[in-house]
Amino acid sequence: MMKAQVNQLAVDAGFDACGFSSAKAAPHSEAFLHWLAAGCHGEMGWMARTPERRADPRNVLPGCQTVILLAKSYFQGQPAVRLRGRIARYAYGDDYHEIMLAAMRPLGSFLEQQGGIQKFYVDTGPILERDFAAESGIAWQGKSTMCLSQRLGTWFFLGTILTTLAIDPDSPARNRCGSCVRCIEACPTGAITAPYQLDARRCISYLTIENKGPIPTEYRRAIGDRIYGCDDCLEACPWNRFAVRTREDRFHMPENLQKIRLSSLAALSEAEFRSLFRDSPIYRIKRNRFVRNVCVALGNVGGKEDLSVLRKLTRDPDELVAEHANWAICEIESRLK
Repeated sequence: MMKAQVNQLAVDAGFDACGFSSAKAAPHSEAFLHWLAAGCHGEMGWMARTPERRADPRNVLPGCQTVILLAKSYFQGQPAVRLRGRIARYAYGDDYHEIMLAAMRPLGSFLEQQGGIQKFYVDTGPILERDFAAESGIAWQGKSTMCLSQRLGTWFFLGTILTTLAIDPDSPARNRCGSCVRCIEACPTGAITAPYQLDARRCISYLTIENKGPIPTEYRRAIGDRIYGCDDCLEACPWNRFAVRTREDRFHMPENLQKIRLSSLAALSEAEFRSLFRDSPIYRIKRNRFVRNVCVALGNVGGKEDLSVLRKLTRDPDELVAEHANWAICEIESRLK
């Protein structure tokens, strides 16, 4: 009865899938520890803090018996048209963390009324949520290490509720990747080093988002015109032919962001950056890293008309911005010879 009520609440809250797993050690916990030991997490030091908590939700919430996974599509249909400067789909619109958490609150209230103690996470807590998405039956981990769904393709957010209530688990998802390796072949930097193996240090999403320092020169040309994240391994997945369009308008790219030019993004002041991205996931990387990314994109696809803004950026107080602007100028001038 309780499970059916939670499922209905999930539907009412706009979620596209809901699944239940018993609380236990994450199936890939040992592989995760080896991945950390190999340094594949790069500068994401938070992943290496108290890894034993991340490996088992019972270490996060004492008495945890059930892990509830919720999925919400962010598939917007055809990619939003940008004049140049690709942004990962998940960051087209408003920050998904707050949207997901707000939708999860009615479920939390119900579970509390049943006597449960809960913890809620959307991509931020110490839990290997992709493992439990697979254990709960709503998705499986593909060869890209991303979650895949028969009904949602690759385009969905995950929310996790840990609860002390015992709820019957669902059957685990079956891995349906078969012999397909399209995601591996699509990766521009070879970050997917083998099936189910990702070296974050080579991943464009890591390089343009989590990486706080210079983007290694060996990867800059492969970044192309991407200015925040990369969707190539996701776009390549054939399961996306079944992807369900999102019902959430806030996940769509606003018109002003679709039309703004790369040179204008490069010229953003601190105040202009905050105003443009205050509701976006992009806001978290701050102006200096974002402009760093835009400089790399201009170095790859820019022209003579972009040199003036780049020359101004070589005098930017932030050394990170100035160095990438100088690199971009050299790349453009080499093409103009």
